[in-house]
Amino acid sequence: MVEDEPISLSALQHMLYCPRQCALIHNEQQWAENEFTAEGRILHERVDTGIRERRGEVTTARNVPLRSRRLGLVGFADLVEMHSGKRPYPVEYKRGKPKVHRADEVQLCAQAICLEEMLDTCVPEGALFYGQNRRRKVVVFDEALRTLTEDVTTAARSLIRSGATPPATYENRKCSNCSLMQICQPRQSSGAGTVAKWLKRKLED
Repeated sequence: MVEDEPISLSALQHMLYCPRQCALIHNEQQWAENEFTAEGRILHERVDTGIRERRGEVTTARNVPLRSRRLGLVGFADLVEMHSGKRPYPVEYKRGKPKVHRADEVQLCAQAICLEEMLDTCVPEGALFYGQNRRRKVVVFDEALRTLTEDVTTAARSLIRSGATPPATYENRKCSNCSLMQICQPRQSSGAGTVAKWLKRKLED
């Protein structure tokens, strides 16, 4: 059981996407909005009403508070469906489309781990709903994803505990969509090494 102050579920998504972004948000309390974060915020506002619904054998709860004492995580699930047999099925809403990285999947898996601990049950899968194609992507919480989620949790906790901010490295695919680009200024950084290598070292420690 983790005794430190719990960290946010969203920190895992930030950590795997970019450790520097995670540090800027969770250590330095920096934030800025662009068109992409605005679209995401509006999407979540439509979902996170807190209203419970029942359709057939499926009960839906929105903006569900979550916690894992074992991993030291807190946060909210956009939507949790209770299917037949009372098995929870978390659904996370994201703007855009499915990503090549696994940051969204890790955030969803962490939600499942919280639900398993809170409800003393097994959560084998959930879904990511992407606003661009208006479709769900089913995510199976297999051993590899669960291990990655725990490793990223450990790395994020270490980063937040340290209070450090990794050096900036410009990656067009990531940086061009990041709302913190003007704060981060990755093109002007002379930091040694890449963020990917830094994260790899953290996960190996």
